[in-house]
Amino acid sequence: MTTDVSQRARQVRLALFDVDGVMTDGTVFVSGQGESFKPFSILDGLGLKMLKSSGVSTGILTGRSSAAVSTRAGELDIDHLIQGANDKLRAYVDLRQQLGLDDEHICYMGDDLPDLPVLRRCGLALSPPGAVDEVRNEVHFVTRTRGGKGAVREACELIMRAQGSWDTHVEPYRA
Repeated sequence: MTTDVSQRARQVRLALFDVDGVMTDGTVFVSGQGESFKPFSILDGLGLKMLKSSGVSTGILTGRSSAAVSTRAGELDIDHLIQGANDKLRAYVDLRQQLGLDDEHICYMGDDLPDLPVLRRCGLALSPPGAVDEVRNEVHFVTRTRGGKGAVREACELIMRAQGSWDTHVEPYRA
């Protein structure tokens, strides 16, 4: 992690994540009845819970709407769930203003073109390695781990290490 990324991560008070391609591998299963199913990583889930318990608010900002995402957000006690955001930047700005945060206090992780306006605006911009070139070229950090396979966990860990809370949250598991 570079010094710039570490300094940016230290200021994060809200971590927002896209879903398809970030919290999942981008695969959407659709049943004959129109129900959609998404594979989520357990590693990401624990990372999000640990990040929240360290004092950083968590959120999902996605362009699609899905019952599976609502269920997963509930399981993880996600603080802010924004689905069906056709204009992600507008949704981001509205949430930022509602919470009284500055851009530098917000991390966003995205992987595709609709994420670019938010990634360019937030204080810490992240993507998984499977993101489109335009996104990878704009972000501050690209995770080693792919979307849906632990990329969100890696992002949470990055923030917690920069803020000095990672070891405290890992210690109970070492006992």
